[in-house]
Amino acid sequence: MTSLEEATATPVVLGGVRGGPTVPTLRQDRWWIQQVVTLTVLTAFVAYASWAAFVNKSYYVGAALHRDLISPFYSPCLTESCVPGSHPGTIITWWTISPALLILIFPLGFRMTCYYYRKAYYRSFWLAPPACAVSDAHGSYSGETRFPLLLQNIHRYFFYAGLIFNVILTIDAFVAFRQPGNGIGFSVGTAVLLLNALLLWAYSLSCHACRHLCGGGVKQFSRSPIRHRIWKALTPLNARHMLFAWMSLLFVAFTDFYVRLVASGTIHDYGFHF
Repeated sequence: MTSLEEATATPVVLGGVRGGPTVPTLRQDRWWIQQVVTLTVLTAFVAYASWAAFVNKSYYVGAALHRDLISPFYSPCLTESCVPGSHPGTIITWWTISPALLILIFPLGFRMTCYYYRKAYYRSFWLAPPACAVSDAHGSYSGETRFPLLLQNIHRYFFYAGLIFNVILTIDAFVAFRQPGNGIGFSVGTAVLLLNALLLWAYSLSCHACRHLCGGGVKQFSRSPIRHRIWKALTPLNARHMLFAWMSLLFVAFTDFYVRLVASGTIHDYGFHF
C-alpha cells in the first residue's frame, strides 16, 4: 500500500475555473467504460426508435394472423392512417404522418427528463462531468436554470402522462389474449406485451418523482400513515431505478421489434388457444 507520505495531494481551489486543474484526472481505473457503453446504447436506441417511428408499417398484428398485438411505439393508434383494427375508434383526421410521432413525445419526454437519465446523458454525451473526480469538459455552469435544460423541471408532468400510457399498454397486453378466429389464447407475443407493461410500471413506480409524490412532502409520517406505507413500499423500487430504467428501455425496443417481425411475416408468433 502507498504510505501517507507517498500519496499525491490534490489541492482544492475555491472559485477556480470550471473543469478543475490542468490534469483531467488522477484516477487510474477505466472510468470511461461506463460512459462509452451508455453513449452507445442510448445512441442505438434513439436511432432504432426514430427509424421505427418514421417507417410507419408492420406495427400491428391483426385478425389475418389470429392475433391482436400492437407495438408500444404506436399505441394508442389514434390517427386516420392507422391500419384497420389497430385503433380504439377515436380517429384524429388532421394528423397525416406516422402516428408514432404523435405518441412518442410523452414516453420519450418522461425518459429525457428522468433524474437518472439526466445523469446518464450529461456524463456520456456532454461530459458534464464525465465521472466523479474527472474534469468537466465545459468552462461554465448554469445548472438547469436556462433553456433548454429549464424544461427538465416539467418531469413530474411527463410522469403523469407516462402513467396514462402504462395503463394503455397494460390494456394492450390483456387484449393480446384475444386471438380473432380462435377465441382466447396465449402466445409469445402475449408474454412479450405483458412483460413490457410490467417493466414500464416498475420503471415508473421506482421513479424519484413518484416516491416524492407519495411521501416526499410529508413533514410527519405519523400523521399520514397511508402515504408512509406507500412511501416505504416504493423505496426499495427506487433503489433499483437505474436497473428498471435500462431493462424497460431495452425491452420496449425489443417489444416493437418482435411485433414488427410477426407483422411482416418474418417469424410466427407461437402460442395456443383454448
